[in-house]
Amino acid sequence: MESLLTLSFASLSSRDIPRIRKGLRQIEGLLAQICLSNNRLSPHKRKTSVVNDADKRECKQLRELRRDAAFREFFRLQEGFKWNVASRLIATLERLMGMHSASQTDLLILSALDLLQGMLLLHPPSRTLFNREDYMNLLLDLLDSSNPPAVQSQALLVLVTALLDCPANTRTFEAIDGLLTVTSLFKSRTTTKEVKMRTLEFLYFYLMPESAPTASSSAPNTANLQRSPSKLRHARTHSGDDGDRMDVDEDEVRDTKTTEDKQKLLGKHLSNVAELVRDLRENAIFAAAATAAG
Repeated sequence: MESLLTLSFASLSSRDIPRIRKGLRQIEGLLAQICLSNNRLSPHKRKTSVVNDADKRECKQLRELRRDAAFREFFRLQEGFKWNVASRLIATLERLMGMHSASQTDLLILSALDLLQGMLLLHPPSRTLFNREDYMNLLLDLLDSSNPPAVQSQALLVLVTALLDCPANTRTFEAIDGLLTVTSLFKSRTTTKEVKMRTLEFLYFYLMPESAPTASSSAPNTANLQRSPSKLRHARTHSGDDGDRMDVDEDEVRDTKTTEDKQKLLGKHLSNVAELVRDLRENAIFAAAATAAG
């Protein structure tokens, strides 16, 4: 697995468009091997490209991934900076955004964003990368009107994933005027209907009350994830008979906001936040009722 990551990282670090495309496909192929099952493929088809056959495979269930040795090894490798895929994808996005040939880079940016979202879901501790203002600013830059709607929409999806169960990341987002960026995109006349809908979805997500981070269901039992300047600032996971849990700094537990707190912040940029909050609460009530009835 290390050799595959080495090859893909070498391609991603290039400034050559075809090599970057190759690196992204190599990462996609590796993730497909880990996350998709070969059960429905014939022996002949299993010899063909992982990426080409990805749509013919079944996604492994979460419980299968947790027991899968390849996934557990991949998860372990993500603990350190050397093999962390998310950090490499962020660096690739920075490089692509600095290139002038937008027609050639937009599709690569979309591909990198799609893979980044997948990595943040597969390896939740990598979300702590977005504690950094420069990385969070990267996502906000992708919401700029100079980017195509598809890039803006995908950037919003990555932004949601980066903030998921990470109050510290949300505080970073707020500190660098992320709310202003998102609401400006929502109110702009040049913003497409699709992007406006994606932005509205983000605002509903943002208004949800926060709780202290807990172990993601994507995370298997692994060794401690170190907090070290030389490594990613991961949250710690521990293995135990009672399942996965995540130890969180006390400061992070205290630094959470309620819907009311967020309503005040968002109200500085939008006039109808009370309506959004009312819709959010009504939908939560309906969802709870449906769950109870089921």
